[in-house]
Formats: sequence, structure tokens, C-alpha cells
Amino acid sequence: VFRIPLDTNSTFSWTLDYPARTVSIEVHSPAEKNHWVAVGFSDYGDLVGADLCVLWTDWRGRTHLQDTWVDLNGRSVVDSQQDCLGFRHIQLNDVVKFTFTRRFDTCDPQDYVIEEGTTHVVWARGRGPLFRLEGLNVSSAAHSGMQRTQLLKNTCPLPSHPRDTWHHDILNSEVRVSGDDTTYWCRMHRLPAALRTKHHVVQYEAVIQPGNEALVHHMEVFHCEAPHTQIMPDYQGPCFSVERPEVTKVCKRVLAAWAMGALPFSYPEEAGLPIGGSDFNPYIMLEIHYNNPEKRTDWVDSSGIRMYLTPTLRRFDGGVIELGLEYTDKMAIPPHQPAFVLSGYCITECTAVAVPQEGIVIFGSQLHTHLTGIRVFTRHIRDGRELPELNRDNHYSTHFQEIRSLKRQIKILPGDALITSCWYKTTDRNNITLGGFAISEEMCVNYIHYYPKIDLEVCKSSISSESLQTYFRFLHEWEGQATGPDLGISDNYESVNWSPMRARILHELYHESPLSMQCNQSTGERFPGYWENMPITPVLFPLPPHPRDCATHP
Repeated sequence: VFRIPLDTNSTFSWTLDYPARTVSIEVHSPAEKNHWVAVGFSDYGDLVGADLCVLWTDWRGRTHLQDTWVDLNGRSVVDSQQDCLGFRHIQLNDVVKFTFTRRFDTCDPQDYVIEEGTTHVVWARGRGPLFRLEGLNVSSAAHSGMQRTQLLKNTCPLPSHPRDTWHHDILNSEVRVSGDDTTYWCRMHRLPAALRTKHHVVQYEAVIQPGNEALVHHMEVFHCEAPHTQIMPDYQGPCFSVERPEVTKVCKRVLAAWAMGALPFSYPEEAGLPIGGSDFNPYIMLEIHYNNPEKRTDWVDSSGIRMYLTPTLRRFDGGVIELGLEYTDKMAIPPHQPAFVLSGYCITECTAVAVPQEGIVIFGSQLHTHLTGIRVFTRHIRDGRELPELNRDNHYSTHFQEIRSLKRQIKILPGDALITSCWYKTTDRNNITLGGFAISEEMCVNYIHYYPKIDLEVCKSSISSESLQTYFRFLHEWEGQATGPDLGISDNYESVNWSPMRARILHELYHESPLSMQCNQSTGERFPGYWENMPITPVLFPLPPHPRDCATHP
């Protein structure tokens, strides 16, 4: 049984029946006389357009549960196809409990399709009694809200930890976060003496200082790839400060990556993340991205990562590879776009030189964008043919990012290509959104967790600089825009008066132009070869649309 709070007084619990493709839901809510309670789903947490099951009492005192949807005026419309099935309810003291069952896909065009990725659970409570449910103004309910969750959880049990497992915390210490909206804070940390012998990390999780849940956006732990005898300075401060010692720039191999909303992450029984040993430099660096949109100056934080370790080594060492887009202002999203797509490529040529003949096995994935990301997925291509996807979230939210254990492990072979696509919505922005590190800028990343560990750590792309300069020259010569070769990339983007046609041409440019590739080793250096102006890996045989089982469910 999985459970989330809807508010301080209500809970939403569910169990899954994957063979029947149904979810059984139980809601606990305050029992107020004649009040109605609605719970259901919507694309991104709005009540308008939501698919709801509504518990209500009529003027004769009879209790009903009806399937409804909410129109553009915020009023309920009773669905002609009722899909809130198996209704039962009971009132105990001041709590009403009701249950119902629903198919993942009811094949009703007014119903929400429950699918992999993030689900926005919406709810509302209001006064009754009602003489009918049709036309009820749900959007004006006295109490309403939304919670995000992964409804279709991985129900496989987590591997048990060896008896000799212990934990180690890598934390900041009372950091006074600046009043800037974005701060990247780095702290060097020396591992304990017990890690002079090799261990495996079998699980890690966030340790967030209570009250700072909204401040800590994401965290990473990096190992310092240096000789084991090299001592690192005891630095803590802004990651991009000129005062940060140059020697700490070797701290770049990812050991753990967490982002807002992620649950504890466990390795499969056959693999663990290697750490420690006689030739292992004992220094690591914690990097925390603080998001402070209110620009408060009173934040103090001691959050970090907790690692569970064992000296009982598993069969394989595990690792993390970053897929997606390079962190660069070469990739940008024009304003007023309802769905602008950027794709980052891990091309055939990179996996051909970096992945061993026996391949690697991916078992976990964490998708990541900043504020305008609304959909993220990674496609898997082999010899021009698309294979099942690695991970997909059609209702992605930057405020709910989990490292998810895949329901099936995926093997990547030399020559495979991985394409990570991110959809962005910038309808409320008047200026260009550039790629970069700030929360107001954008990213497109999939952190994949795999075994056995190889030397490939980053497989990401951006548009080739030559193609981008050609686009800016076209805008200047043919469109009369104030772009030019003497301006930087950001200035060129910000000089454009963005029209729908200019945005469309930019979109096509991104998906047709050669690439600048980051096919990077753990040292930060690229694999040997020339990685500029690389061709996009073609997809000759894409996957057909996922079939829907609607034969018996009109």
C-alpha cells in the first residue's frame, strides 16, 4: 500500500494490480455533514480539466460516488461513462473513508490516462447538500489542493542490505545562503578512515534540514579524481567563486545525484557504487544548488547526502552517466512557446568507443530540467531501429524529481544511441530562456545508473557553433534582426524579436544541425577524436504508438 498526504487532515492511499491494469484507491477525509469530496487527476495539477471521482450526499441523505470532469468554467460535468467502480464508504467518528477502483486507461476521452512518470493528484472539498452533481463549481471549493506522486510505482521489493552495512553523512554545516536567487555551494569532505578499504554504496538518500525543503533544489556528490596521496584544501563556498582552489576542479566524478522529490535510491543486488580503497583519493565534494526565488537572507542550511556502505563487495561496480544537453547558452527556448522541444544526443560514435563489447546494464534513471520543463523522455536506438524507451515522464515537474528504479533493466551495446528530449512551456515568459546553471535558465538531463562501471561519464550534445552563427547571420541579413558576429551567443539570442516563424525555424535548426559532442571520460577530457560537427544519429524505424486496450472498453 502506497500513501501520500493530501493535506494535514486527508490521505490518499492506493494499491496496484498490474495484470488487471487497475488501481484501487482509498481516501480518508474529514467528515463534515453533507460536505462533498472530490479526488482525481489532471495533467499538471489544475482543477480545470481534471478527471474527478466525487463523493456527495443528496438532499435525501443518500451518498453517491460519481465520475466527473471539470469544464473550462470550473464546473463539474457528470461523465456518460462511469469509471469510478466498486464504491464503498464508511464514516468513523470525524473521518469519512471511501474506496473505489479505476483502470489505468478507461478509454474514455474525458478521463485521465494513468501512465508511467509523475501523476498530479488533485482534490477539493465543499459544502452540501446537493440536489445534483452536474454543474457544481468545483474550482471555487473552500478547500482544494494538489500532490505529485509516481502512481505506477515499481512494486519489486528493495534488495536487503548486508548485515555489515553502515551509513555516512556528507553534510553542509550551517551555510548562510546568499540572497541571490541561485546559489551553487561546494564543500570539500574527507572520507572516514574505514574507507581505506574498498566498499560499495548500496543506497543513498537526502538529508534535508527540516524547514528547508523548498530551498534545496538538487545535490550531487563528486569524487576528486587525483592521486590517493594528494591532500585537498578544506574549501567551502560558492562553486564558481574565483577563490575556489583550482586543484578542486578535479572533483568531478559523480557518486550520487539527488533532486527535489527523490526518494532513497538502492542499487540492485548484483551491483554497488565503488568507493574507497588503497589507491582511492579520500576527498569528495558536496555540491548543493540552492533555489531562493524570494531572495531571503535568513536561510541557514546543513543539508546533504547520506550513504549506506558495506565492505562486502557485490559482483559489479556501478556508475552514473549524464545524458542530454550540454550546459550552454547555445541551446535556448524562445518566449511564448506552449511546447518547445530540445533534444540531447549520446551518439553512436561515442558509445562505440566508450562502451565495452559486452555492454552495460541501466537500472535507474533521474530526469532533470528547471522551471519550464513539462515532459522528458529518453529513446534508445540500435542500428537505426528504435527500441523501448529508457524512461518517460509526460507530466514532468521540476518540483518532483525522483531517481527511479527501472521496472526492467536495459542493456546498452557499443554503437547504440540515446536521445533525451525535453519539452518546455514558456507561455508566461517574455524573453528568451537560455541554457545554463541558474534556476531561471534551463537544463535537459537524464542521470542513468548502470553497471559495470566504465570510463564514460558524460554523453551530451549541443548545436554546432557554426550552425548557430549561420542562423544569427540569416536573422540579420534576411529578417533585419540586431544579431551579429561581434555579439556573444546570449546577446544574439536576446537581440531577436521572437515571432512564431523565427521560433519555428530555430526549432527545426536544432533538430537538423550537426552536433558538438561531450563524449567525456571521468577526468573531464573527451575520448580521443574530433567531436565537433558530428551528425545526428538517424532513427530509421521509430517505435509505433503504444497500443491501447480499448476493445472491451469503448
